[in-house]
Amino acid sequence: MAVNVLIFERSEKSHGVAAFDILKKAPDINVIGVAKEVLESYDKANKLNPDVIVIDAESRKTGGAYFLQQFARRKRSPIVFFTPLQKGESPAVLEALEIGAIDFAIKPRAPNSSVEKELIDKVLAAAKAKIRPSSDADRVKTTAKVFSAEKTKKVIAIGASTGGTEALKEALIRMPENVPGIVIVQHMPAAFTKPFAQRLDSLCAINVKEAEDGDEALTNLALIAPGNRHMVLRKSASKYYVEIISGDKVSGHRPSVDVLFNSVAECAGANAVGAILTGMGGDGARGLLKMRKAGAKTVAQDEKTCVVFGMPKVAIELGGVDKIVPLEMVASAVMQFVAEIGV
Repeated sequence: MAVNVLIFERSEKSHGVAAFDILKKAPDINVIGVAKEVLESYDKANKLNPDVIVIDAESRKTGGAYFLQQFARRKRSPIVFFTPLQKGESPAVLEALEIGAIDFAIKPRAPNSSVEKELIDKVLAAAKAKIRPSSDADRVKTTAKVFSAEKTKKVIAIGASTGGTEALKEALIRMPENVPGIVIVQHMPAAFTKPFAQRLDSLCAINVKEAEDGDEALTNLALIAPGNRHMVLRKSASKYYVEIISGDKVSGHRPSVDVLFNSVAECAGANAVGAILTGMGGDGARGLLKMRKAGAKTVAQDEKTCVVFGMPKVAIELGGVDKIVPLEMVASAVMQFVAEIGV
């Protein structure tokens, strides 16, 4: 059965190919309406009850941001944010995800089959996604920033994709002081990982930054892999550090969760804890299994709280998961396993 899609976008195409021009060609998608103004969007969304709503970033100029904020609160149709990859767009995308968009796709400047396929795939995935209530994690965050330069003896590795920006926020906000060094892969383009890390750093008690080559893993520090580059964990003498490397996509992604988890299994072994969160596909599942076989303890987000129960599902099916928990318990489950690791 085709996925019924409502598109909210302006008629101007100065910043790339229109969503309508892409989605109208997809055999599994039925574009049931296009709106150019916020009141028109409300009217069509209410009358047509679409499976997915695509909001073009340029619609912010005609009420798109307000529509997103108000409509997302009603938790009726999943929303995909469609944005040009240009300077200054990152904050708007992160705000859209925080307000309630399920995912975002990059608008191609000219017809491009691989980039257009990304929008189609994300719309199809959004149609199957669960819409979760807005997180109250901000209300439980610790406001005091924790600083530490201690070398970490244990490592926490986390992987996420669709729905992962909010899942990571909730997990990291709940991390206590003196948490071991954390290494993270979130599927996200290069222009977005640094602002995403800065946003998390402003919310969390622990420190969060986009990883740079050679960064040392330290207590109370989370390193997020930069977009379009793989991140691997290394060990030298008594310290863990990361390498940022190029290379082909692995499991369909760069950065790849599998690449990170495989490296953690090899150099940290039983001194690591792995967590796989919401996401489409299976990236990270085999890496998590490798971590578990190397002696690490592993956690997966449960189906009920995942936006897309893809990556955790595959990891569970492969036998790579020790414990399955709802999102709000991921941090406590990880820290319980950390406490069980010997010094």
